[in-house]
Amino acid sequence: MTDTTAIQLETKNKMMKTLQYKRLKLPILGIVFIFGTLTVALYITILVKINKKFSENGFSTEKLMINSKLLHQSSDLSLAESIRIDEVMTYLNELQHIATAFNGTRAVNTPGFNSTLDYIVNYLTANTNYKVNKNFFYMRDFSLANNPVLISSINGVKKNYTYSTNLSTAEFYHVKFSISANFSKGVPLTLVPNGGCTDDDWRKAKPPPQGRVVLVERGICFFYDKAVIAAKYKVAAILFFNDGLAPDRFSPEEVVLAEENALPALFLSYAAGEALANAALDLSSNANVQLFIDVKDLPDFPVGNICADTPTGDPTQTIVIGSHSDSVTEGAGINDNGSGSAANLALAVTLARLFRSPAYPKYKYRVRFCWWGAEEEGLVGSVYHVIQALSSTVVGERFSDYLVNLNYDMLGSPNYIFGIYDGRTVRNDTPTEALSGSNKITALFRDWFVRHKLPWDYTGFDDRSDYFPFLAGGIVAGGLFSGADDVKTQQERDRYDEMLGQGAGGIAGIIHDPCYHKECDTIQNINVFGYEKMVQAAAYALEFLGRHNDLKSWLYASSDSH
Repeated sequence: MTDTTAIQLETKNKMMKTLQYKRLKLPILGIVFIFGTLTVALYITILVKINKKFSENGFSTEKLMINSKLLHQSSDLSLAESIRIDEVMTYLNELQHIATAFNGTRAVNTPGFNSTLDYIVNYLTANTNYKVNKNFFYMRDFSLANNPVLISSINGVKKNYTYSTNLSTAEFYHVKFSISANFSKGVPLTLVPNGGCTDDDWRKAKPPPQGRVVLVERGICFFYDKAVIAAKYKVAAILFFNDGLAPDRFSPEEVVLAEENALPALFLSYAAGEALANAALDLSSNANVQLFIDVKDLPDFPVGNICADTPTGDPTQTIVIGSHSDSVTEGAGINDNGSGSAANLALAVTLARLFRSPAYPKYKYRVRFCWWGAEEEGLVGSVYHVIQALSSTVVGERFSDYLVNLNYDMLGSPNYIFGIYDGRTVRNDTPTEALSGSNKITALFRDWFVRHKLPWDYTGFDDRSDYFPFLAGGIVAGGLFSGADDVKTQQERDRYDEMLGQGAGGIAGIIHDPCYHKECDTIQNINVFGYEKMVQAAAYALEFLGRHNDLKSWLYASSDSH
C-alpha cells in the first residue's frame, strides 16, 4: 500500500461508497470446487502425482515445492496444538446463552448484540493483558408505518398480493431503506434481463425502464448494485423477485439496501415475480402495478467495534485478525458468525497464555484481534474502521501500519467445506500491491490442509465479508469459510468421504449450512469436527506469520511500496 495522500483519499472514497452500498444478506457466491485427492509425501513418485493434480488446477510444481519448504521450516509451531476445541465451544455456548436470553438474536440494535460485546470485552480483560478498545459509530434505523400494499393489473384483472412477516406464506416483503411510495394509479412494468447487473442489461430492457416499475430477478450481483443502477435509469420503483433455483429460494426474503437509497422497493416470491415478469414481456397485457409503501425513520443507534492489541510487537507492522460479532435478526447466529467470533477469541486468549511462557517467543509484529459490528448490515463496522484508519496520523492506528487481514466468517457449517479464500479471485480493481501476498496466504492455508491429509476447496473473494475494505485499500487478505447456501455436490461429498472416511463427507444435494440466516442457526448447527480443523488452521496461519523474519517483504515482495 502506498502512503501518498491522493491514493489515500481515493481509497477513502471507495470505503465511503462501500459503507453506503454494501449488503450481505445474499447467498455467498463463487465456490471453486477442486476435484481430486491431495496428499503430501516425501517420495518422488507421490510428489509427481500431487504435482499432476496441481497442474490440472493451474498450479505449478515449483509452487508446491516452495510451499513444502515453508511447511518444513515451520514444523515446530505450537499455537494450533494449544487451541482446545472444548474451550472454543464454551465461548460458542455463551453466545447461545446470550441469544436465548434476548429473544433469540444477537443482531445490532438489540440487547443480544450489546451483551455479546460486553462478553467479549470482559473475557479479554480478565484473561489477557491486551489493550482492549470498544469504539462506537451510529447507524440509521428504519421501520414501516403501515404494511405495504402491492396490486397488479394484467389484462384488466386485478390481484392483491399478500404481505406477511411470515415469509413462508408471504407473496412479497418490504425492503429495508426503501423510500415511501403512493402509486394510486397503475404504473407499467418492465422486466430487466439477466439480473440487471450491467448497463447492457438495462439498455436491453423493453420498454425502456425510465418512469416504470422494474422487475429484477435475484442473482449474479448484489441487490444494492441492482438498486444503484436502477436509480441511474430513473425508474419509478424496483421489485426484486426470487429465482426458484433452490428449495429456499421461492419465498420472499429480507433485503437491506444502502442507507442512502432513494427508490421504493419490495421483494417478491418466485411465483409472484415470474407471473409479473411474464406479463411484462407480453406488451398486449398492459401489465401495471399499484404500490403503497409507508416508511418512517427512527433515531440513529450506536454499534460497537472491538479491537484488542498484544502489548508487544511493532505497532507499525500489525497483523489484523477479524470476525463479525453480530447475527441476523432471524436467529442466534451461532455459525454466522458466532463461530468466527469464538475462534477469534480463542486465538487471542491462547496466544496471550503462550506469551506468558518464557519458552514461547513473542512475535516481532503486533497482533490486533477485532470483532466488527454490523457486518450483516453491509460490512459497516469494518468499513468504518478502515475509514478511520485512513484518516489517522497516530502511530499504530494508521492504515499504513497494517500488514495483513485474516478474516473468519462462518467456520462451523454442518454440511461443511474446508474453504480457503482464493487470492486469484479478488476484484479487478484491487490494488496490485495486495495481490501477491493474498495468493501466498491462500497457499499457506492450502498447505496446512494438505499436510494434515484433509480435503479443501477454494472459495471466492466475493466482497461479502469484512476482508473487503482491507483489500480495497491494498492490504493483503485471506481467511477461511465453511460454506453458506451453496449446494454440496456429489463429487464434493465423495471427495470428502474418500479422505475423511465414509459418511464424513456430508450430504450431497443440500446446502452447506441449511440454517444459514435462519432461526435454527443455534449451537446444534455446528459441526464440531470441521470447526476444530478450521480453528487449528487459523491458529497455524497466525503463528506462521507472527514468526516470519520479514513479513512485510514476504507479503509485498512485488510491490514498490507499502
